[in-house]
Amino acid sequence: MSGRKDFLSQQAPENYVAGLGRGATGFTTRSDLGPAREGPSEDQIKEALAKRAAQLGAPTPSAYGAVEKKEEDDDDDRFQDPENEVGLFATGAYDRDDDEADRIYQDIDERMDRRRKIRRLVPFLPQAHSSSSTSACEAYGLSNPPLHKQIADLNPFAHREAREKQERDEYEAKNPKIQQQFADLKRSLGSVTDEQWQNIPEVGDLTGKNRRTKQNSKQRFYAVPDSVIAGARNSTDFDTSVSDGAQTNGSGSDNLDGTMTNFADIGAARDKVLQVNLDKAAMGSADANSGSASTIDPKGYLTSLAKTDLRSKDFDIGDVKRVESLLQSVIRTNSRHPPGYIALARLHELAGKPVKARDVMSQCCNLNPHSEDGWLENIRLNEGHNAKVIAAAAVKENPQSTRLWTRATELETDQQSKKRVLRRALDLLPKSVVLWKQLVQLSQDESEARLLLSKACSEIPASIELHLALARIVETVDEARKVLNTCRRANPKNAEVWIAATRLEEQVGSKNTSNIMKRGVQSLANENAMLKREEWIEQAEKCEEEGAVLTGQCIIKETLSYGLDEDDDRKKLFMEDAQASISRGRYEIARAIYAYILRIWPTSKSAWEASANLEKVHGKREDLWNVLEKAVEAVPQADDLWIQYANEKYQSGDVDGARIVLGKAFNQSPSENIYLEAINLEAKNGQIDQARELLQQARQEAGTDRVWIKSVAFARTHPETNETNSSTALDLVHQALQLYPSNWKLWAQKAKIYTSLSLLPQAREAYTTGTRANPKSVTLWLLLSRLEEMQAGSVVKARSVLDRAKAQNPKNERLWLESVRLERRAGNLTAAKNLMARALQPGECHKSGMLWSERIWHLEPRTQRKPLSLEAVKVVESDPTLFVTVARVFWAERKLEKAVTWFEKAILLDSDVGDTWAWYWKFLGMHGSEEKRADVLEKLRLAEPRHGEVWAAV
Repeated sequence: MSGRKDFLSQQAPENYVAGLGRGATGFTTRSDLGPAREGPSEDQIKEALAKRAAQLGAPTPSAYGAVEKKEEDDDDDRFQDPENEVGLFATGAYDRDDDEADRIYQDIDERMDRRRKIRRLVPFLPQAHSSSSTSACEAYGLSNPPLHKQIADLNPFAHREAREKQERDEYEAKNPKIQQQFADLKRSLGSVTDEQWQNIPEVGDLTGKNRRTKQNSKQRFYAVPDSVIAGARNSTDFDTSVSDGAQTNGSGSDNLDGTMTNFADIGAARDKVLQVNLDKAAMGSADANSGSASTIDPKGYLTSLAKTDLRSKDFDIGDVKRVESLLQSVIRTNSRHPPGYIALARLHELAGKPVKARDVMSQCCNLNPHSEDGWLENIRLNEGHNAKVIAAAAVKENPQSTRLWTRATELETDQQSKKRVLRRALDLLPKSVVLWKQLVQLSQDESEARLLLSKACSEIPASIELHLALARIVETVDEARKVLNTCRRANPKNAEVWIAATRLEEQVGSKNTSNIMKRGVQSLANENAMLKREEWIEQAEKCEEEGAVLTGQCIIKETLSYGLDEDDDRKKLFMEDAQASISRGRYEIARAIYAYILRIWPTSKSAWEASANLEKVHGKREDLWNVLEKAVEAVPQADDLWIQYANEKYQSGDVDGARIVLGKAFNQSPSENIYLEAINLEAKNGQIDQARELLQQARQEAGTDRVWIKSVAFARTHPETNETNSSTALDLVHQALQLYPSNWKLWAQKAKIYTSLSLLPQAREAYTTGTRANPKSVTLWLLLSRLEEMQAGSVVKARSVLDRAKAQNPKNERLWLESVRLERRAGNLTAAKNLMARALQPGECHKSGMLWSERIWHLEPRTQRKPLSLEAVKVVESDPTLFVTVARVFWAERKLEKAVTWFEKAILLDSDVGDTWAWYWKFLGMHGSEEKRADVLEKLRLAEPRHGEVWAAV
């Protein structure tokens, strides 16, 4: 072991300054208390630098001793560099270049000091003491002594630095620093012994002792769970991986500081928000049409509140105590207020204190013996024998309360006890319909029930319900009629009695049903007790629901026009009533309404069509044929009814019947529609020659443009023997264009014929001539553009055609869509996006569902489809094409329920778009059941869609 002592225990060398070698010269506190310890003096620094230079063999620096600073220059601290590097490079090698640099900087500093001192001289130049200066000084409250006094007081070339030094010394003497104030105390600390130092009390123990004692007594200490320790351990961990499940830290929960980001959860939440926004956007138009700012169903809302299951764990104990104190204040303020007691008892029950709740309700019943709600709540909180005892006390205090007697009956377990309680209640309340009904329901024998109802009707002759119940269980029809007549005389202003009498006649098969209802309406009108039209329709629908269809029809027949004048639009109102009944599933009432309409307006084509549609959708085929037969007899000039009748016959397989119907139609109205339907019928059955003869006859007798178009199309698809289809079709189209030169379909037919013959110049000429003849035909422009692109292979010409078309037809979504698709097919995706941006501007076609669908599905990445769908639905609001696109987006994400919802929304919006049905059918083919596909196929057959971008071409 070395005999040398540790250097830390040795005494420091003379003039030792810790950290001097690395440039440390002391520090200053933030309270500006001065240096903690005095740094090395300038002589010590010079000595250290000289010693360092001697060790390195370099000459002694001369910049510091060249010129002595004057004593008067004591203000140089203000002009020194704040980043003093005097001691920073003391350990470096000092050479001649450094010495020369120091001398140059020293000369510059001295020169700048001299210039600064010259500027700071304050010469005083005597001037004439004018009256204006005197007045100016007096105006501002300043004194202006005479000139000789100023000259005596001031030296013209006095140095201002001396005066400033004097002022500073005076300020420091009046305001000494804290360090100077405690300098004597610091010096006296040198005489303090170690024992005295240890006995110095803590500063904090001298104030607020009692307050801290109370706070310490309230402190509680708990053991820290391991999960908290593990969470703190892993709080600074970073996880850069993304998993399907939830990412958690070591404690089993996500960190709150955000260091671990669960991207899967973020994406799921984002998708959920987008779905909610899409649903809101889709329902926006419906909310706007409803005229209400809220879509909350009050009944459903209250029902949901009633079904809410509350538990004590869902509440904070502090909240329960606060509410309890408030309710206690309520019952103390007003002890005769039962709702306050009930609320307090339910609060205790919710908090898991049933005994306390019973005590509260017992106090309530003692203070409020005539409160039904208080007694009922007290009975509810008790069970078994206690509840019966409380119920007995309740009915004793309130013998006229039907609710308490009913509750007392429910507490009994056997039938005899229930009957005994009800009989005792009826002794006190013989006019209570509720008690009589309960007693009748407890009767197991029909004869006993009949006796009870007879007694009840004699006690309460105004009770229609009891009379109707008695009429249902009497033995004979005559007795039932007698009961109803008695009830009618007692209640002459009640319509239910007449409806019951009509139903009774219907049940027995009487033919007097309509007369009974008619008498009832007249009697009610005389008594001024007629119901409203809407109420009568409700009664009729109720009868249909209960199986009394004939009674419902009689109600409609006698009351549908009640309260309406001849000037009112009765037909429209009746049609709306029928549609409303159909929407509620009351088809017999709808048939009765249509029958009523047709009795008043027998030649109404719309009424016959609506009635036929009702039978087609919700009736039998024979009923439909009967309606159509009557319709064509009533309106023989209605081509649509003849065509529908023929189609129904053909679809049922009765081709001869369809020919017979069309033959009758030719006799009544030989129009172009009848001709075309007959031609289609013969063509479908392979009778080509007969169809050709009908076409020739139609051109002669009803030579409309539709007939000529059908003739050209038929000639293209069904050529005559020994000749080509093109020659006949060309002859026909030339003849048709002589008659109808502005019909774009004829020009399109002509161009297609030339295209099939590979005569592109002639086809181009046909399209061009057609666009000049009908520049507003968008279809012709599109066909010409596709001819240039597909057949000629010139994208530039196709683009030019579309530009000219847009000039002739501004703000047309089909032209913009074709322009975008043209660029996309040509591989110019950037140009396609630019065109789409122009098309979706507010001044163009920003509400086009076709354009938004094209952008979502073809111009944007997959991750942007759902946000764009939300934006599109908000802008467009309702468009079947856009709704189908949204459904396809959900389909691609395997959210099948959402996809079904949007497909059905699109169909409800417009069932005539065949593309919607096609996509929905494809979806159901992959993810639907057999029942669902059959249902959709039946709806498709009934809808008969005829439009759609792809559907029409197919």
